[in-house]
Amino acid sequence: MTVLVLGGTGEARALAGALHDRGVDFVSSLAGRVRNPRLPVGPVRIGGFGGVDGLANYLRDNGIDAVVDATHPFAAGISANAAAACAHANVPLLRLQRPGWADDGSWVWVDGHDAAATAAATGEGIFLSTGRQTLDRFVGPLGGHRVTVRVVEPLDDEVPASWTVVQARGPYTVEGERKLMRDNGIDTLVTKDSGGELTRAKLAAAGELGVRVIVVRRPAAPAGVALVASVDEAVAWVLRSVAPPI
Repeated sequence: MTVLVLGGTGEARALAGALHDRGVDFVSSLAGRVRNPRLPVGPVRIGGFGGVDGLANYLRDNGIDAVVDATHPFAAGISANAAAACAHANVPLLRLQRPGWADDGSWVWVDGHDAAATAAATGEGIFLSTGRQTLDRFVGPLGGHRVTVRVVEPLDDEVPASWTVVQARGPYTVEGERKLMRDNGIDTLVTKDSGGELTRAKLAAAGELGVRVIVVRRPAAPAGVALVASVDEAVAWVLRSVAPPI
């Protein structure tokens, strides 16, 4: 029996390792948006499926018995396609999603990147940490502002002249984030509720420095899909769902 892990996250890599250790047949799928992704153990396919129909056909053609959607909390399109395709192919689906961040009530929470850009426009030194795929939503409202934007990979398009691009890959330290904010005169941090420890340090540094924090809320998970927050829970679900009886 074979499990498809929709991956690209640390949780997906950990799940692949756990399934490998337990002798469960699986394949990990990465969207291919990152040029040099961190690969999990085991078989990996890279690239899209061609929408809902393409994914449903893949599930049928490859004898997939269960799917674990362990994509990023903001990969709403992939998650929606997985829910629809699994329903069409009658394949059980689990959503593995790390818990979101919680604050002390001081953060500004917004629905979507456009709202984040509007809220950030009152800042004088803005640290934009929402990923390169959403930068176009900020260029108009913040094109004339002093913005420091951090990305994992080089940008394909030019950014406004007043913007500074920092290329770095996490995990980050509180000390490093504090230095970045001080060196660039940051008074406003814009991020999204990714959760996890890999990028949490920026929030701690912002709190220490009194930097305003604007957080984009997560999109809603597909209705009716079982949801777990830990790799151990996902492994247990897989073993109950598809592992052969001992």
